Amino acid sequence: QVQVVESGGGLVQAGGSLRLSCVASGRTSSSYTVGWFRQAPGKEREFVAAISWSGGSTRYADSVKGRFTCSRGNAKNTVYLQMNSLKPEDTAVYYCAATYRAYGSIRYHLPYEYTYWGQGTQVTVSS
Repeated sequence: QVQVVESGGGLVQAGGSLRLSCVASGRTSSSYTVGWFRQAPGKEREFVAAISWSGGSTRYADSVKGRFTCSRGNAKNTVYLQMNSLKPEDTAVYYCAATYRAYGSIRYHLPYEYTYWGQGTQVTVSS
């Protein structure tokens, strides 16, 4: 199995930027799809972005398209979420999730498609 750990959250003013990292360990030699989700207080967990094993395919929620970029590091066991032009409504706990299922075979925007989850990292955007 794979374990994922997020980092990089924090407090930032509206319009600012943050870069989240998701580092995988364990059985990382097998290909896996990574998704980013977020959950604000009192709201359901929602899809943010997903990236294929190769890094060549990405998808974004409409709410973050054009502002967030998801990428894989050269070692592939690290996935980044670059968040620019942050808004107060981006405030949430951000989670990294992974599945060994291929990117093209899952409904990447649904949380239950992912098996392995990190503990989350808090992102707070002040107005």
